[in-house]
Amino acid sequence: MIIAVDGTAASGKGTLARRLAAHYRLPHLDTGLLYRAVGRKMLDNGSDFADTDAAIALAQNFAPAWLVDGRLRGNEASVAASRVAAIPAVRTALRAFQQQFAGQPGGAVLDGRDIGTVIAPNADIKLWVTATPEVRARRRFLELKPKRPDLEEGTILDELIERDNRDAPNMTMAPDAYLLDTSQMDIEQVFRSAVEYIDGRRKA
Repeated sequence: MIIAVDGTAASGKGTLARRLAAHYRLPHLDTGLLYRAVGRKMLDNGSDFADTDAAIALAQNFAPAWLVDGRLRGNEASVAASRVAAIPAVRTALRAFQQQFAGQPGGAVLDGRDIGTVIAPNADIKLWVTATPEVRARRRFLELKPKRPDLEEGTILDELIERDNRDAPNMTMAPDAYLLDTSQMDIEQVFRSAVEYIDGRRKA
């Protein structure tokens, strides 16, 4: 069983994907980490994000070992990821890695923004997770505030809206995806709703 979890930034798709992977005993890949890793390497190398050739070269030589960098969950890596993900050749270079992961025996859970449309269009289950920009900004603010006391919630909202605009070309909801609007839901409600849908599809 291949489960594709797509959606907007800070909507809860990563948390849901991890929960589903544990529940159904499937391997999980946060595909956003691949782009964060490439973006992080660009930052570490002091590369200009306008230098698309540098980003493409990194993506073409991607190493799984880059995924263990603890800095990938930071906001800086998040912004860098959206910059490199906007480069078509970078997405192409990282596609094979993701498709290989999705095609492993037994299935997998992948979360990102184009899983159900590009990486695994034949996925058994497709979920689209989203929430209003204000709700997503609030969640990200509460997550980052302990480490960044001077952070303003309005700044996070502006960054999310800017990121949504940058990610828009790669944020297409598959026509056969199940929509989960988490604006008024906590993670337990989201998880139960997803499991109910998935189990219903499996029985059918």
